[in-house]
Amino acid sequence: MKKVFLFVAIALLSVGCASKKDKQQEAYKGDVSVTVPCSGKDYQSNSKTFRALGMGFSTDMQIARSKALQNARAELATQINATIKRVVDNYASSYQMGEDEEAKSKFQDLSRTVVNRELGGTIVICDETTRTPEGKFRCYIVVELGGPEVAEKVANAVKADDKLRIDYEYEKFKQTFDEEMNKLK
Repeated sequence: MKKVFLFVAIALLSVGCASKKDKQQEAYKGDVSVTVPCSGKDYQSNSKTFRALGMGFSTDMQIARSKALQNARAELATQINATIKRVVDNYASSYQMGEDEEAKSKFQDLSRTVVNRELGGTIVICDETTRTPEGKFRCYIVVELGGPEVAEKVANAVKADDKLRIDYEYEKFKQTFDEEMNKLK
């Protein structure tokens, strides 16, 4: 009886797995590979530069471009803020700031303010617009912002704050920042 039960269970599993595989293959059957403008290795962040791609879609070409630029800058801000957070966490745990949560929080808030201010200075390195058969526009934009410049602006903002300046050592912060940027390679 156990052998019959085991045989039936294996048979049901085999049929279940086979049908799942068939469904997956069926789901991809009509897919076509798509080449996304402004994408690839040349448009990714690296150890010297933050980069981000944004896409906008509209019946109006200028609106599509504005959406793409806004999306690219939002993605860039997210990327930079995540990196700054890792830098601050690593810097704080390795150096004098230690477990001072207030200082870490203030450091991160200051960094976000700097990043938001700097986003206006982003450089567009790729700007490509396509038109759909229906007459709508799709715009792809890649923006970049130099990593060392961001680090220096954050450092200057920290130096201007009396409380943070006491616990802050630029060279150690820069070293931590460079280590994080090198991970983007």
